[in-house]
Amino acid sequence: MGTQRELVDQRRENRAMVEGWPPCQLDALSRRLAGPPLVYRVKLGDVGVALGVALVEGWAAVSSVGVTLTNLAPMDINGASAIVTGGASGIGAACARQLAAKGAKVVIADLQEDKGNELAKEIGGAFCKVDVTNTDDIINAVEMAKSMGPLRVLVNSAGIGWAQRTVGRGGYDTAANLDAFRKVLAINLTGTFDCIRIAATAMSQTEPLAHGERGAIVNMASAAAFDGQIGQAAYSASKGGVVGMTLPIARDLSAVGVRVNTVAPGLIDTPIYGEGENSEAFKANLEKGVLFPHRLGSPDELASMVVECVTNSYMNAETIRVDGGIRMPPK
Repeated sequence: MGTQRELVDQRRENRAMVEGWPPCQLDALSRRLAGPPLVYRVKLGDVGVALGVALVEGWAAVSSVGVTLTNLAPMDINGASAIVTGGASGIGAACARQLAAKGAKVVIADLQEDKGNELAKEIGGAFCKVDVTNTDDIINAVEMAKSMGPLRVLVNSAGIGWAQRTVGRGGYDTAANLDAFRKVLAINLTGTFDCIRIAATAMSQTEPLAHGERGAIVNMASAAAFDGQIGQAAYSASKGGVVGMTLPIARDLSAVGVRVNTVAPGLIDTPIYGEGENSEAFKANLEKGVLFPHRLGSPDELASMVVECVTNSYMNAETIRVDGGIRMPPK
């Protein structure tokens, strides 16, 4: 045990050592502190001094006015309800499984009844037949979720693809199908927004968690939002719209404690590519454009990012590409 003078000298040394540290180093140090949780209130400019004192005195928590350096717990979804649109297969199913593993009661909102019911039974959730272009279907899913627990999570994974060149080789009737264009936007963009506005309304009426948050929404975009290929005008427009509305909606919903993020997957190995020798050859060709690792992504890799966006309380208003570094060529 040091003398009083030694302790004072050590405090001075620690203050000098940490006062100039950047926030990342302060955060790392605060996580390593052990001992009873005490609070030291200082001015915003004296965080380094406070942390130096904490290092000497063994305090586990150091707070300044308006700033907390300790690790905040992630958003707890155990016992809460979650909705995953397009959740019966592919990326949506992987998201549903991982949310359920965190203790969420998941509503699989999809048109595929057989697969949806099977997955719901597997994860202890529920299935609700939902066409995201039908507001009444969305409300039904939200009400089902509310009956299972406070609605905290929405994952928008429902969507369709479409590829057609803008002009054909003949007259006006060979130009791109405008009804198909409208359908892609109705499902991928308008449907996503409709799910957000209905689910967020329900979230806004729940009791807030410890730090004021009520829920989290994660949308599914695509690398095509940034690197649309020939023929992908409709699909890229729909996914680009999802990316574009992420920030303004996050700003809207900040008033009610709901975070909004978007994940933009690259080439993910789902049943959409089919099975068999021809399918494998097609996928091998696609892999050539992936920077590293040289393969298609897995639904579980996408789902892990979705869950991080849900549970990380400081993740908000962002679009994250999960694509192995690929930049799609024109075709």
